Amino acid sequence: MTVMTPAPIDRPEDEEMLVLNSDLAENNHQPMDGVPQSETANNVENQPVEDPPSSRFTWRIDNFSRLNVKKLYSETFIVGGYKWRVLIFPKGNNVDHLSMYLDVADAASLPYGWTRYSQFSLGVINQIHNRFSVRKDTQHQFNARESDWGFTPFMPLSELYDPSRGYLVNDTVIVEAEVLVRRVVDYWTYDSKKETGFVGLKNQGATCYMNSLLQTLYHIPYFRKAVYHMPTTENDLPSASIPLALQSLFYKLQYSDNSVATKELTKSFGWDTYDSFMQHDVQELNRVLCEKLEDKMKGTVVEGTIQKLFEGHHMNYIECINVDYKSTRKESFYDLQLDVKGCRDVYASFDKYVEVERLEGDNKYHAEQYGLQDAKKGVLFIDFPPVLQLQLKRFEYDFMRDTMVKINDRYEFPMQLDLDRENGKYLSPEADRGVRNLYTLHSVLVHSGGVHGGHYYAFIRPTLSDQWYKFDDERVTKEDMKRALEEQYGGEEELPQTNPGFNNTPFKFTKYSNAYMLVYIRESDKDKVVCNVDEKDIAEHLRERLKKEQEEKEHKKKEKAEAHLYTIIKVARNEDLMEQIGKDIYFDLVDHDKVRTFRIQKHMPFNLFKEEVAKEFGIPVQFQRFWLWAKRQNHTYRPNRPLTPMEETQSVGQLREVSNKVHNAELKLYLEMELGLDLCPIAPLAKTKDDILLFLKLYDPEKEELRYVGRLYVKSTGKPVEIMTKLNEMAGYAPAEEIDLFEEIKFEPNVMCEPIDKKLTFRASQLEDGDIVCLQKSLPAENGVHFRYPDVPSFLDYVHNRQVVHFRFLDKPKEDDFCLEMSKLYTYDDVVKRVAQQLSLDDPSKIRLTAHNCYSQQPKPQPIKYRGVECLSDMLVHYNQTSDILYYEVLDIPLPELQGLKTLKVAFYDATKDEVVVHTIRLPKQSTVGDVISDLKTKVELSPDTELRLLEVFYHKIYKVFPLNEKIENINDQYWTLRAEEIPEEEKNLGPHDRVIHVYHFSKDSTQNQMQIQNFGEPFFFVIHEGETLAEIKVRIQKKLQVPDEEFAKWKFAFLSLGRPDYLQDNEIVSTLFQRRDVYGAWEQYLGLEHSDSAPKRAYTANQNRHAFEKPVKIYN
Repeated sequence: MTVMTPAPIDRPEDEEMLVLNSDLAENNHQPMDGVPQSETANNVENQPVEDPPSSRFTWRIDNFSRLNVKKLYSETFIVGGYKWRVLIFPKGNNVDHLSMYLDVADAASLPYGWTRYSQFSLGVINQIHNRFSVRKDTQHQFNARESDWGFTPFMPLSELYDPSRGYLVNDTVIVEAEVLVRRVVDYWTYDSKKETGFVGLKNQGATCYMNSLLQTLYHIPYFRKAVYHMPTTENDLPSASIPLALQSLFYKLQYSDNSVATKELTKSFGWDTYDSFMQHDVQELNRVLCEKLEDKMKGTVVEGTIQKLFEGHHMNYIECINVDYKSTRKESFYDLQLDVKGCRDVYASFDKYVEVERLEGDNKYHAEQYGLQDAKKGVLFIDFPPVLQLQLKRFEYDFMRDTMVKINDRYEFPMQLDLDRENGKYLSPEADRGVRNLYTLHSVLVHSGGVHGGHYYAFIRPTLSDQWYKFDDERVTKEDMKRALEEQYGGEEELPQTNPGFNNTPFKFTKYSNAYMLVYIRESDKDKVVCNVDEKDIAEHLRERLKKEQEEKEHKKKEKAEAHLYTIIKVARNEDLMEQIGKDIYFDLVDHDKVRTFRIQKHMPFNLFKEEVAKEFGIPVQFQRFWLWAKRQNHTYRPNRPLTPMEETQSVGQLREVSNKVHNAELKLYLEMELGLDLCPIAPLAKTKDDILLFLKLYDPEKEELRYVGRLYVKSTGKPVEIMTKLNEMAGYAPAEEIDLFEEIKFEPNVMCEPIDKKLTFRASQLEDGDIVCLQKSLPAENGVHFRYPDVPSFLDYVHNRQVVHFRFLDKPKEDDFCLEMSKLYTYDDVVKRVAQQLSLDDPSKIRLTAHNCYSQQPKPQPIKYRGVECLSDMLVHYNQTSDILYYEVLDIPLPELQGLKTLKVAFYDATKDEVVVHTIRLPKQSTVGDVISDLKTKVELSPDTELRLLEVFYHKIYKVFPLNEKIENINDQYWTLRAEEIPEEEKNLGPHDRVIHVYHFSKDSTQNQMQIQNFGEPFFFVIHEGETLAEIKVRIQKKLQVPDEEFAKWKFAFLSLGRPDYLQDNEIVSTLFQRRDVYGAWEQYLGLEHSDSAPKRAYTANQNRHAFEKPVKIYN
C-alpha cells in the first residue's frame, strides 16, 4: 500500500554515517566513506524559492521477515516532477543494521550531467507507539555518480526484527519518506567568506556538535581575546597544548579565507579518531572545555576570565512558616538548565526554576532547635553573569521506555530577556538591584534529529546587529530573524490544505529541529563583551607560526597545480636495501616511499637529471647505471632491465611513459654503482645477455634475522656450486661453509620460497635479472628442531602471517588489556591457549572470545562459538575490513559446556522479604519451564509445598505465564523480563465466579496535544469476586501493596481497554467490566492504578544491549 500526502521538510542532516549505497556491482558507482558534507542546503535556504514541492510517501512491506533478497526497491513516486523510490537492504548493506536510501528512480535514462537537490527524511514507523518511530534526515545533491543517498546503519536489525519493539507487527514494516525538492545550487561555487565575511569549521566525522559550540565561543570577542592572551611559546605543539590549539583555531577563523580544520584541537584534547566519530553531549563539552581553560588560565594575565564572563550565583533557601528560622546556601553556576517540558517559553522556565516547594506532612523540614516544621523551599538569584548560557532540557529520561527521549515541544525564547520583570521576582533579597538584568539574544544552538543522533548548527549575531548568520560546519550563510528564532521553537507545524473547500483534517508534523542552547549578553555589558579583537592581541610567535603554515599550504597548493608539469623520480640504492630489509620490510627489495625522491620537470633530458643525481649522491655521471623496475604477474616488484643509452637521451617525461603501462606520475629507478678497492665509485661492468643480476638476503635461524648482503652478477650458464666461495665471503662465513639457497618467488596471497638446486645452471633454475636468492647455513637434521623457524621458507611464512592482536576485557571494551604476537594461521585452540597462558588460566576452554566491529568500534553482539572459526584471520575479519582487536571473558564453566546450556536471568519476587533478586539459571537447552522453577527452588528459601510460576514482563505489563512444559530454548530474556513469583493461595482456590485480572500502575503524560498512558512499577494478578465493588477491592489492594492511607487517598482507579482509561466509582461492580476469557492473554484489559511514580529507581535492571552506551566527554590533556 502506498500513500502520498504533502509534507514539507526543513531539517538538516542526521550526523550518523550518511553514505551512498555502496553495492558496487549492481549500482555501478563508487562507495563514499565518512559523513558527506551537506552544506548545499544552507545556500539553498537563502534563495527565494516559492513553495518548494514536497510529499510524504508511505510504504507497507508485508511478509518482511520472509524477504529473501539482498535489496528491495519501493514503487516509484513523484515529487517536484522527479521520480523517486526508496531502497532498503532488509538484512543490512554489509552492516548489522537496516540500510535505507532515497534513490533517483530514472537515473539510468536521464541525460548526461543531470543533477537534482533534495532535503529528505526516511523513517521506520513504530506501530505500537508512534512517538518512538525512528526517523533520520539529511540533504544531498544527486547526480549520475551518486544517484542514491541515505543511511547504511539506519537502525539495528536486532530492534527491527524484535516484534515486541513495535517496528515489525504482523510481519509488516511501515517505511516513510518525506521529500522536499529545492532548486540546485552548486556547492563548490559558494564562498562563505565572500558571501558573509566568516568561515566555517570542517566536520571530522561527527563533530558538528563541537563546531557549533566553538563558533559560539569564538563570536564572544572578550572570550576570544582572553584565549589569545593565554601564554604559549613557539616550542609548544598545538596537538599537545589546548591553549595553543584554540589560539590557532581562532586565528584561522578570523583571518583564513577557507573553512578551518579542528583536528589539532581534538588531538590536544587527547581524542583519537573514534572520539571524533562519537557524538557527545554539547552541554557537557561546554562545561568540560571551560573548566580546562579556567584551570589553564590560572597564574596568567587572563586568570578569572571564565568566571567574569559566565559565572552567576543563586541562593538555595529553606524558610520555616510557623517559626523564625531560615537556612540559605550560595552556589555558583556557569550555565542554567531550563525545563522545556510543560513550559511555553523561557519566562515560564524561570518561573518554574524559582517555584516555591512546600515541605509539609510527611515531608516536613527538620529545623535546628525547632524539630519538624512546615517550610517553603526554593531558589533565588543573587546575580546573573554578563554572558548568560541557557541549556534547554530537550532530552529527558522516559521511565516507560527506560531510555532517553527528545522533547520536541514548542518552546519560545525572546530577543530581549528581562530578568528584572515583575519587580525582580527571580532575585534574592541580597541581589544588587542597581544592575539592570536586561539581556539581548546572541546565539541559538540548534539540534536537528532524534535522541541517538542528529545534526548541530548555530545561528549567531556576532555584533548583535539585526543580521543573523547560520554556522553549519563548513558553510556560513546569512539568515533572517524568523529563521533564527521562530523556526527553532520546535513543536508542530500544520501544512496548508491541498483542497481547502473540503472538510479534511489538516496534516501536522513534528519539527525535529529546535533550539537546545541559548546565549544572551547583558545590555549593560555588551560594549565590554563585544569588543574589538585585532592582530595586536595575538602573540608574535603565533602569527609567525600560522604565517609559515599558510606559506606551506600555498606551496603544496602550487605543487598540486603544477603537478602535470613534473615527474616524481624515486631512486633506490644499495644503501636503501641495506637499511630496510629485515627492519621495515622482509619481502621484495625496497619501500619506494622511503627512498630519495626528485621532482623533475618533464621536459628535462634524462642525462641532465643524472647530473642532479651526481650532486646528491657524489657519484659521477659516467659511473651511474639505472634500472627500470617492473611489476611481475605474481605481484612482486623487481629491477627489470638497465636503461639503454638511447633511452637516456630522452626526456624524463618520455622515459616515465616508457616505464609505466598504467598512468602514473612516478618513475621508479634502481641506481647500480660499483666501488673499487679504495671504495671510490668506478664504472659498472659491461652487462651481456648472459649476465644475470641477483640480489642476496642472508637468514640466521638462531637470531631469527633476515638481512641484505648485496647483489651479484652470475652467468646464466653457471651453477651456484661454482660461486659458493663468493657467497660465503658475502655472508661473512668461512670459504668452505655449507650453505643452502632458496629463491624468494612471491608472497601474496601465500609465501612461495623454494630451494635452489646448486648443481643446476641458473638458467635451468629459471633465475633472471632482479631475482632474490636467500642463503643460510646448512643445518644438520637434528639441529633443525632447536629453532622455531629453522629455514628461510618457514621464517618468511611466519613473517607473512604474524599478527599482533590487542586483547581487551569484554566489560572494558575501550581499553587494551594486553597484546600478543600470533600467527594468522593459528587455530581457535591455539589462540585461546595463548590467552589462557597470558592470564595464568589452567583451562583454555573457559576463555570466550568476541570479534570487533570495525564500523561501530565496539564488540560484536554475539561471541565467537567454540571452534566456530578456522583460524585467527577469520576472527579478525569484519566484512571487507581487518581488525587487530579481540575481546575476551573468563567463564565459570567451559565454553563447550556453556553452549549446550541455555542461560536465563530470572527476577524472583520474595513476598516475605519484599525484595527482588535476579538469579542466573543455566540448564540444558531441551529443559522446560518446570525445570527452571525446580532449579530456582534450590536457590531461594521456600517452604516445600510452595508453587511458583514464571511470567514474561515487558514495559510494566504481564504478557505471558509460561506453561510448565514449554521448552526454554526459544525464551528470550534480552528484551523481556522473566519474573518468578509464588502463586497466591487465593488463586489456587478460585470460586466458580471468581476472576483473575491484571492490575497495572499508570500515569498520564500529555505531549504534542495527545494524552499518553505510561505504565510503571510492578504489574500483578489479582483475584476479584462476583458482585464485589471497587471500594471493597481497594481495601484489599491497599493491604497487598501496603500503601499509607494519606498517599492511597490520592490514587485513582480505572478500567483500561486498549489504552483508554474509564475511571471507576467506589460503588461500581468491577467484575462486570472484565470479559470471561483466558486472563493470561488479556493484558490489553486491566485495572489501572493512577498515581505518581515515586520510586527513585527500579529494584533491578532489565537486560539491555551491553554495548549500547554513549561515551562521556573527556578532555585528557
